[in-house]
Amino acid sequence: MALSYKARKRWSLAILVLGVPLYIVVCVSVMNWLYPDPLNRPSIFAELGIYLALGVIWALPLKSIFKGIGQADPDA
Repeated sequence: MALSYKARKRWSLAILVLGVPLYIVVCVSVMNWLYPDPLNRPSIFAELGIYLALGVIWALPLKSIFKGIGQADPDA
């Protein structure tokens, strides 16, 4: 069942306001749980790569919700 433009707009706003900050907290918490000792952490470039990958991965399953939101309502 396809979502209407208005529903996709509401879902995208909820995801950006509530979901992304929660996702950031979860990612940082998991990284701190995996590497609790600052001396055994991966290098800064490896850690940057992990965070960049996690920053892209969250959007892939939600691409259909965000597609076309910035354009005018096609039903109007």
